[in-house]
Amino acid sequence: MKETALSLDTLAGMAVFAHVVDDGGFSAAARRLGLSKSAVSKQVAALEDRLGARLLNRTTRRMSLTEAGAALIDRCRRVLAEAEAAANAVGQLQAAPAGVLRVNAPVTFGSMHLAPAIPEFLARHPGVSVDLTLNDRMVDLVEEGFDVAIRIARLADSSLVARKLAPMRAVVVASPAYLARRGTPIRLADLAGHDCMNYAYAVSGDEWRLTGPQGEEAMRVTGRLRANNGEVLLAAALAGGGIAMLPTFIAGAALASGRLVQVLPAWDNRTAAIHAVWPSGRHPSPKLRAFVDFLAERFGPKPYWEP
Repeated sequence: MKETALSLDTLAGMAVFAHVVDDGGFSAAARRLGLSKSAVSKQVAALEDRLGARLLNRTTRRMSLTEAGAALIDRCRRVLAEAEAAANAVGQLQAAPAGVLRVNAPVTFGSMHLAPAIPEFLARHPGVSVDLTLNDRMVDLVEEGFDVAIRIARLADSSLVARKLAPMRAVVVASPAYLARRGTPIRLADLAGHDCMNYAYAVSGDEWRLTGPQGEEAMRVTGRLRANNGEVLLAAALAGGGIAMLPTFIAGAALASGRLVQVLPAWDNRTAAIHAVWPSGRHPSPKLRAFVDFLAERFGPKPYWEP
């Protein structure tokens, strides 16, 4: 038998050869495979040419294995069984959520809302494991191997698929102690006289853009604290350090309890939303579909964190 490089044609020929032997002939194998008898015969002949050995003794009345064919048939059966097992495994993955789901999310939203939700998701889907990474930089999902990311932004056009999970509303907040000490702003322009704390990654920088009775307005604010984490700004606002513009998913509980007060209640910012994004593809995996459906159900169009 001559040395030959394994190719897809060789594998296909081995599968056809195994069917011819196990089904008892070319006609039966052709019916099983949905091919013509001549196509099956050509596949076996091509395999014999590539291997440089006759595999079958053919007569008008009977067919038998040659010595080379007998040596090859068990290996062909194993190849066919492994291929069928692999196809069944993929089919099972497509039928039920299973496997490791790699998730990326912003730090504050991830720790405050995503982490408490994941145990319920895992309880619903015992075949799934979650590998969660939190950071505030814009990750490349394909390059870094993430299945899905949570992004809180006004999404630009991209090759990613996106599904809105919940609206995002940002409001201006301060502690009662700070307002008692420094006074309560009545108009947007009044913010100029206050210590305003800024989020370092804000797209608009030191300019707060808010929509009120007269439509969208912008106000450049100043202060002595800037942070790249929303929970830091929340803690500073609770301690009376100044005024902050925070998403309600960060400040909602403090507003509901009265530890923070919404300043300028007629103004807010709703330009962004909370999305799940994933690489484009025709067949998102069941684990991905289940996770996104779960988050959309949990957060929804009226999020529980809204005060």
